Amino acid sequence: MQESEELARLIGEIYDAAMEPKLWSGVVEKAACFIAGSGAGVLPKDAPTNRENPDIDHGVESQVQKLYFENYVNRDPSSAVQFVTEIEQLGATAPLMPYSEFIETRFYKEWVQPQGLADVVSAMLDKSASSMAMFDLLRHEHSGLVDAKARRRMQLVVPHFRRAVLISRLFELKQGEVAIFSRIFDGMTAGMFLVDAGGRIVHSNAAARTILHAGDFLRAVNGRIAACDTETDLTLREVLSAAAGDDDDVGVKGRTLPLAARSGERYVIHALPLTSGARSPAGAARAAAVALFVRNAALDSASLPEIVAKAYKLTPAELRVLLAIVDVGGVPQAAAALGVAPTTVKTHLGRLFEKTGTNRQADLVKLIAGFSNPLVG
Repeated sequence: MQESEELARLIGEIYDAAMEPKLWSGVVEKAACFIAGSGAGVLPKDAPTNRENPDIDHGVESQVQKLYFENYVNRDPSSAVQFVTEIEQLGATAPLMPYSEFIETRFYKEWVQPQGLADVVSAMLDKSASSMAMFDLLRHEHSGLVDAKARRRMQLVVPHFRRAVLISRLFELKQGEVAIFSRIFDGMTAGMFLVDAGGRIVHSNAAARTILHAGDFLRAVNGRIAACDTETDLTLREVLSAAAGDDDDVGVKGRTLPLAARSGERYVIHALPLTSGARSPAGAARAAAVALFVRNAALDSASLPEIVAKAYKLTPAELRVLLAIVDVGGVPQAAAALGVAPTTVKTHLGRLFEKTGTNRQADLVKLIAGFSNPLVG
């Protein structure tokens, strides 16, 4: 029972180390103790350089390790184990050469014997065309050669070390992906929120956090995104619910919601479902159900007004009114900005509704924002 309990605790700590790399050193030390070894190591090796990375080890001083990798790694008969053993299979010097010959080698006399070591046994944890990982156990001469008990105990822990190494690699890869995408998202000028169906913020980029900090038209309430305007917030709830529910009306390109800041600036939210079509696996695997892109509705690209004018066959006067509506707001504000009578703006606005197939100023804002919507191809 004592061995079973010790093994159970060790296995639990092995998997803890897979998620928390700083625990590896202590786990390797406990594994060496359990198997009755004087030292042990989990050694990832990059095949193209044949260079091992002894970061996860116990029982061998750093200077001794350095001496091994600089002068003796190619003289170590046990290094050939990696070429003849299968995954999780134990390998030692004995099958490769008689122990009586091993103690006559330069490697034994110059590196093994001075440390008081007697034997080593290894197990292949992972092997591919580009990399491998091994678990090595060192035996001190006072413990003798690797015996049947040590082999049995090593066979009990090796499968768990292998799974933990694979989990650790996957975890590191995912962390790398998160870091890369976080840097990309933080470089976007548009605010980006990943939210669940209830509006809880799962992730936000730098621009989005700036928007929330300002609290002008969007804010976070108990971790959930909300519009400062009550009516707009109700509409936002509907958009999130429809997008998260894979509503057919939302469609692949999402939905657009216009917003107005207290300063009078116009903003637009583009809601993109993460549970639709090819995005379904991403949405299913994470808490996020909707991606929200928030940007200023102003046409900040010099080419966009020309594109809009050509698309809807707008006259210069109609285009100026359209840009004014988008930039400064309603008819009185647009008239003041353009220096014309409100009736003139209303006349052009009626023609804009006719040419664009819209009937509200908010629809014009959404339509124009669509030309610079990163979700529309």
